[in-house]
Amino acid sequence: MPRRRIGFWYRLAAVIAKPPLVVLIKRDWRGMEHIPADGGFITAVNHNSHIDPFAYAHFQYNTGRVPRFLAKSGLFNKGFIGAMMRGTGQIPVYRETTDALSAFRAAIDAVDRGECVAFYPEGTITRDPDQWPMIGKTGAARVALQTKCPVIPVAQWGANELLPPYAKKLHVLPRKTSYVLAGPPVDLSPFYGKDMTPDLLKEATEVIMAAVTAQLELIRGEKAPETAYDPRRERIEQRRRTQAQNGHEGEKSK
Repeated sequence: MPRRRIGFWYRLAAVIAKPPLVVLIKRDWRGMEHIPADGGFITAVNHNSHIDPFAYAHFQYNTGRVPRFLAKSGLFNKGFIGAMMRGTGQIPVYRETTDALSAFRAAIDAVDRGECVAFYPEGTITRDPDQWPMIGKTGAARVALQTKCPVIPVAQWGANELLPPYAKKLHVLPRKTSYVLAGPPVDLSPFYGKDMTPDLLKEATEVIMAAVTAQLELIRGEKAPETAYDPRRERIEQRRRTQAQNGHEGEKSK
């Protein structure tokens, strides 16, 4: 299948976004040879800064295979930004509504048309204290197993030094480097032809996230924790600690 034309809106986005990116951050990009030249595929990308989608999109744009992101539906109704989101073919996500699954159907349709669909499997910026990838959500695995398309693990680092997680102020100096590394396709063939149960999707997601984390280990030159950070488990543990602390203080006040 031939490559999809980049189109007017994506070229306009590049004209607007690329100059400040080139000024603010240096580039160390590797693994472009793993991006399929033709046909639909998924990229699974780690997330550690509000601006890392721009750094990753810059990398992906330069491969000639532009990504279609899953993005909050509200962005599609915001004037020029909404026009840009629609024009560049991004995929709206309607959270906690009856249309919540439409994003996955749209992602499957995009892959079937030969598009690249970019997933941030963590669902949000990492809350791991050392900024390693967290456990992933199962959307990327679900689309991958249904379409049997290639899944390319992509790790990035550097945008988080320009704008740290959940920060609002840029750290411009010294000039940062954007590291992006794409790895070989994840082998999900052991999961093909099986019922997509929650356990199967969870296991496939763990395989995808392990591949993304392995690429980040290469960038950072260090090993990730053996167990990925689980924000749900951390919330439960925090609640238990708070209850225990409140109970302890209650005993002391008697």
